[in-house]
Order: sequence, then C-alpha cells, then structure tokens
Amino acid sequence: MSGVGAWIRYGDPITPDQREFAAKHYRSAILQPWETAAAAQLKRLRPDMTVLCYKCLSSTRDYEPGPVYSSGISYQEAEQQGGSWFATRLDGSRIQWNGYGGHWQMNVLDPAYRERWVENVSAELADSPFDGVMADNDVFEDYYQLDLPIREADSMEDLRHGLDLLVHAAGTSLNSVGKILVPNIAESRRIPGRWASHAAYGGGFEEVWLGYGPANLFDPVTAEAQLGQVEGPGLSILRVPTDGDDTHPNFTYGLAAFWIFGAGRGSYSATAHDDYSRTQHIPELDWSLGSPQGKPEGRNHVWSREFSNGWAAVNFNQDGRRRKRVRVPVGLQDASGRPAPSSVVLPAQRGVIYQRGQNN
Repeated sequence: MSGVGAWIRYGDPITPDQREFAAKHYRSAILQPWETAAAAQLKRLRPDMTVLCYKCLSSTRDYEPGPVYSSGISYQEAEQQGGSWFATRLDGSRIQWNGYGGHWQMNVLDPAYRERWVENVSAELADSPFDGVMADNDVFEDYYQLDLPIREADSMEDLRHGLDLLVHAAGTSLNSVGKILVPNIAESRRIPGRWASHAAYGGGFEEVWLGYGPANLFDPVTAEAQLGQVEGPGLSILRVPTDGDDTHPNFTYGLAAFWIFGAGRGSYSATAHDDYSRTQHIPELDWSLGSPQGKPEGRNHVWSREFSNGWAAVNFNQDGRRRKRVRVPVGLQDASGRPAPSSVVLPAQRGVIYQRGQNN
C-alpha cells in the first residue's frame, strides 16, 4: 500500500473493484455520506487512510430520498421548520442554484440553521466509520448566480461571515466527538489567514489548485500564492484540473508542485470538472520520494527539489517562451523505468517527477 493520492469520489455508486483499487493507491477519500459500507471497508483494508463524507454547508437538495443526505439539513426538514432556513430573494422566492437543479441556497446567516446543521452532522458522524466531513461550498464569490442582494445578505461578504461562523461551530463540535472537518475553502489565497483558520479542525480541501480548468491555469504569482496550503494545518487535499484523461500534463504538473512545496504531506488528485465517479491514477501517484535533501530551489518561477528517493521540478510561468533547462540529479528514472536525462527542458506550466532507480 502506498501513494499520496486523494480519491474524490462523490459521484455514481462505488463498485467493489474501485474499493479494492482505492485501498491500494490512495491516502485519503471523500465519499457520499451514505457510502458507509465503502467507508468501513476502506478503513479495514487501509487503516491509515483518512475517509471523509461529503456534506454541503450552503445548500440542500430536494431530490434526495434519505435517510442520509449530502447536506446538513434535508429539504424536508427545512420545510417542516417553516421554510425560514431557505435563503430568499428580495421578493421572497427561494433560490435554486444555476447549473445545479434541485440545489437550494440556505440562509447561512440564520443561527438556528447553523445550530441544526452542526447538531445533525455531529450526531450522524459520532458512531460512523468516517473519519470526518469534507464540508463543501465554503464559497467566496457568487458561483451559483444568487444575484445579491438577497434577504439578509447584501453581499458575498455577508454570506462568508455566516459560513465562517458555521465552519468554526462545526469544527469544534466534530472534534469533540473525535472527527475532523475539512472544508472546501474557496479562494483562500485572497484573504490572508483564511486557509489556516478554516483548516484548523482537521484540514482543508482546495478544489482548484493551480488553476480553474485544464486550459485555464493560474499565472505564476497566483499559483505561488496557493503553495502554503500544502503545509496544513491538518490534512491538505489538493486537486488540479484536467480534461479527465489521466495522461493530461496537468496531472504531473500539480504532483510535482505537491512534492516540491509539501514534501509529500497531505494528498493530491487531478480530475475533470465534477468528474468524481472514477479512480484517477498515474504510476507516479504511488511514489514516495522520501525525505527532502534541502529546501525548494527556484528562480523566475521555476522550482525544483531533491529528495532521498527522487526529484521533482515545475515551471509556473504562463508565457510559452519561458522554457527552462533544469539539471537532473544522477541515478533517477521515470515511471517506465527508463533512466532520467541529465537535464530536462521544462515548458511553461509543466512539471516532472523522477524516482531513484532500484540499483542506486
């Protein structure tokens, strides 16, 4: 059993073959909260794996039959409480998320909503095989076209304040029952200290690490502003966007950065948008490069780092003309077992990772 991979798997029902594969190749997993049998099997097969269940902080879904829900409060429970926990527009109408039918925005500024969310999730997790919760939609901008102002919230800053209170309350409560909270902390780089604050209860999830999409990677300054996330606190789960093909160069690009700046801490994934029904994998995801042999070395947004069992390099530059030749330490090999070259020319927004050969 090996690997630094994160299995982001809250899509279609999980197959037995996927469970077996995951136990061999992933360090962490995020599953739907009703996948308790899969969670229990993963913990039996891989006791050191961190297995989290999905819960949404900001919405409820009207199509889920229950009795377990992907939100902290079900649509039916919110209705039974009189409907005041739903966010509403200025005309009083409820707000369905654009692009996600059946997802309804909740009023995260309502203390009663936050209290019930925390009560429900803490009670559900107390005797669960899950190690904790990945709390989705710790949002920053208006991703779902709420079109503020809405009732009780003039701006996204108001909603972020409500989410801040909810994250701290949920994290404190879950920690008290021996579970962790790992929020999906959107755009934390834009507010100093936000990542550390929201990750303080077990870790943080960055769903758009190094870019928004496979062809929309961040400029070097923005990319480097995210690098501190690999240092924790807790478990950092970092996802880089691809087009869904595991041979996409972004997979290795992000993995190289993960090793250079995190030295193997946390866990890593590369997927297409909302592509959370498969077992994404490349051989390098299973590697352990060992202990760092120094700090990251870099110049002009090109970085490398040597480890006791390997080496990685990355070029964060966005301009295609900024190719950079980097010297490769001796005695390394690629995933096919071929000897690594003595130097490699890294194009913009590309990374490379080599491990030490068997006879070295």
